[in-house]
Amino acid sequence: MSRTARRAALALATLLAVLIGGPAAASAADRYVALGDSYSSGTGTRTYTNTACQRSNSAYPALLAAARPNTSLTFVACSGATTADVLANQISSVTSTTKLVSISIGGNDAGFADVLTECALPAWASNCAAAVTTAQNYIRNTLPAKLNSVYAQIKSRAPSAKVAVLGYPRIFNGEDCNAATFFSPADETSLNATADLMRTTIRGRAQAYGFSFGDVIPGFVGHAVCDTSAWLNGFSNPIGESYHPNVTGHRSGYLPVARAILG
Repeated sequence: MSRTARRAALALATLLAVLIGGPAAASAADRYVALGDSYSSGTGTRTYTNTACQRSNSAYPALLAAARPNTSLTFVACSGATTADVLANQISSVTSTTKLVSISIGGNDAGFADVLTECALPAWASNCAAAVTTAQNYIRNTLPAKLNSVYAQIKSRAPSAKVAVLGYPRIFNGEDCNAATFFSPADETSLNATADLMRTTIRGRAQAYGFSFGDVIPGFVGHAVCDTSAWLNGFSNPIGESYHPNVTGHRSGYLPVARAILG
């Protein structure tokens, strides 16, 4: 075979590789980085591929990547993460080649787990109102700057990425059906109001950076703790599973919102 013929054959082989999905096409996979806390890692789904961070194949980032053609997932969301943890341990996964990012963050900064623990106690043994007030003051006055530090890093590292910032659901429906907890209707109302405040705060900061905010509150209406079709765990064993989305919560509550933004 002549040199000209060999070159022509090589060019044809390269073209065919691209057309049929060979190595050149595979390199074009959309790189998706899933950041955040337990509401992104999958805590509450009860089966984990990474027990330390409670990452689950039933969590919305894994479901989204599996359903989305030609997508490569870097899953670094971790149970218990704060904004500081995202900056220290997760943000390095976001690079200029990242096409998609999702994140839920802020609940642990505001100490929401501690607030729930306080409010779950009998009224004579707790001060739920004070705990909620402290959390709400933090959300209004301190959390915005914490969120800014995370969102600015995402924007700087992947300025062309499509970013979905996911919020948190209202957990309660006005009744407490768990024998081990003592949430009053007033407690539940104030805790849901705190979720609404988180929504307002996170949405405002996300939009300031040009990111899309995914509001999950509407989807979870009718599926709170103690509802007939609950998408959130109530008081659970182990306790860390409590008040987190279950498998259906991720599939039916979080996934549609994330897909609407990221495609």
